[in-house]
Amino acid sequence: MAQETRGWNDFDAGAILFSFNKDSNVNNIANTLPENRAYSQSNSYTASVADWRVEKPVFNRDFCIDCQFCWIYCPDMSIVSRNEKMVGVDYDHCKGCGICVDVCPTNPKSLLMFEEKKSENDALANWPKKESKKDKENK
Repeated sequence: MAQETRGWNDFDAGAILFSFNKDSNVNNIANTLPENRAYSQSNSYTASVADWRVEKPVFNRDFCIDCQFCWIYCPDMSIVSRNEKMVGVDYDHCKGCGICVDVCPTNPKSLLMFEEKKSENDALANWPKKESKKDKENK
């Protein structure tokens, strides 16, 4: 039987929305990558919110220390991490809040906010250079 597609406004207030389809194996969900999970149609993972953003976080692997702060603090689980290594940003679900940039401890940060329309290559080309201790002392 096909599942009925409903929009968020079609649900009654207080309705219980299940994250996964009835036939999915939720006993091992923590060990299943998000893109391989059987999400229900009422789960926000199936909806893109990319058009909400004005700015987006861009990731620069060269400065990342894999502290996982961005992954821990992201309210939308938009930071993609594999085997405790940051690998990128899920732009379908990122709303551009900038929390990941705020919590990044590196110098310069490994995540910076750029205009939504700026390409990743242009953003990486305009990345700030690492400031040495000597440069800091001369300021």
